[in-house]
Amino acid sequence: MARSAADPLALALGLAFAAQLHQYRRETHRTRELAEAAVTLSDERGYPLYQAWGVILQGWALAEEGSHEEGIAQIREGLIAHEATGAALGRPTLLALLADACGKAGQAEAGLLVLNDALALASKTGERFHEPTLIRLKGELMLRLAAGKEASSCAQEAEACFQTAISIARVQGARSVELQIALSLAQLWQRQGKFAAAREVLTGILGSFTEGFDTVDWLQANTLLADLS
Repeated sequence: MARSAADPLALALGLAFAAQLHQYRRETHRTRELAEAAVTLSDERGYPLYQAWGVILQGWALAEEGSHEEGIAQIREGLIAHEATGAALGRPTLLALLADACGKAGQAEAGLLVLNDALALASKTGERFHEPTLIRLKGELMLRLAAGKEASSCAQEAEACFQTAISIARVQGARSVELQIALSLAQLWQRQGKFAAAREVLTGILGSFTEGFDTVDWLQANTLLADLS
């Protein structure tokens, strides 16, 4: 691949960005394929930043497919390599992948620690693009942490996170991100028996889409709305 590419550096960047795009869409298989290609090319040509980025995305895909511990270990390995490059741009997004993987592995407390670091870094650097997703993940992790007498307070904090995240996403005009958050909020309200509120939040965001009807988030939200009707 590296020998045949006219501009291997641009190709490595393009592969990493494409893998990240498919991660946003939660398309695990395609994320892994493109990330592996980015890692292979970066190893051949010596592009440590894109190599680290690809390793992180590979780890996310592994965790999503159920290999939680292996995926988390790979994400951590990639984050260490990413930090060694001195890069700061995009790091909160990458930390969010680790937090998400920790949560799905039943390590909600560890995920929250990582997520707090990501939010602090975003605040420090002013990189707010991924802020609504970070706040949504905090809400999801709070729900995973909920147990016993703390369940009610965790649910309240999670709902507040989702409401805040939706407000930020709307200001940003990030409708795909808003859809993800609305789905999280509607799922919470469904569990709480607040069916009318869940329908309303989903109807509002789904009705604003004119394309993207094949994405994982849109399909899940549409299915949930049908279940609530």
